[in-house]
Amino acid sequence: MMRRPAVAGRFYPADAETLEQSIELCLGKPQERPLEPAIGCMVPHAGYPYSGLVAGSVYRRLNPPSRFILIGPRHYPAGQAMAILSRGAWLTPFGPVPLDVSLAEELKHACPLLREDLVAHEREHALEVQLPFLQHIAGEFTFVPIALGTAVLAALEELGEAIARVVKAESKPVLIVASSDMNHYESDRLTRAKDERAIEKILDLDPRGLFDAVREHDISMCGFAAAVTMLVAARRLGATTADLVGYATSGDVTGDREAVVGYAGIVIR
Repeated sequence: MMRRPAVAGRFYPADAETLEQSIELCLGKPQERPLEPAIGCMVPHAGYPYSGLVAGSVYRRLNPPSRFILIGPRHYPAGQAMAILSRGAWLTPFGPVPLDVSLAEELKHACPLLREDLVAHEREHALEVQLPFLQHIAGEFTFVPIALGTAVLAALEELGEAIARVVKAESKPVLIVASSDMNHYESDRLTRAKDERAIEKILDLDPRGLFDAVREHDISMCGFAAAVTMLVAARRLGATTADLVGYATSGDVTGDREAVVGYAGIVIR
C-alpha cells in the first residue's frame, strides 16, 4: 500500500526543492549545544507558513532515531477511533517512507483497541506534515502512524501504557511524536491564556491533568488525546523533564488577533 500525499501543495510545498527550502527556513540555525536523545515530543500540524517555525524549533533539537511512532488526531469523522497502519509506505515529495511492520504488529498485540484502518488516515494531515521534517533530519527511517478519534481517558491510558511496554522492549530507540495544535479560533489573548493552562500540565508530565484542563477550561486542542497518550508512555519510559521550545499563534503570521490558532513545541526527555 502506497499512501499518496493528501495535503502536499496546500499545507507544505509539493515540489521537493521548494519543500527543502521551506524546511530549512523553519529549522533555522543548528543547535549550538550537542543534541540529546528525546523520549517524546509534541509538534503542531498546521500549514508550514503558520506553524512551521514552531515545529522546526522541536526538530532542530532532536537527535533523531531511525524509528518513530506518530500519534495525531483524526480530524474527519470516518474511520476507526484508534486507527493504525502496519504495512506499506507513505509518499511525500522527498520520496516514500516505509511503515515499521514489526513495531506496528507489536503495538497491535499490546493494545487490542488499535484497529488496522486506512480510511482514518487517507485524508488526514496531522501526521503527513511531520514526515518531510523527519526525512530532512533523520534521512532513512520507519514509522507507525496512529490516528485517534476518541477522547476516552481510559483508552488513551491503555494505549500509552502499551506503547511504553513495546518501546521499552525494543533494541533500537523509538521516538514518540504527538501531533497537535493548541486552542482554535478565539482571540489571541484568550488563546494564549488557555494554551498556558494546557502547556503547564504537559511540562509537569501530567497526562490526566492535561485531560482535565482541556475539558474544564474548554481548550480546543485538537490533538490533546495524542498528547495525553504520549505523556503516559513517556512517564512509563522514565521521562523527567519537558521543555517548551517554541510557541506562537496564527496571529503572529496573519496579524489577525481576533480568531487565532495556537501552536506549541515541546521536547520530553
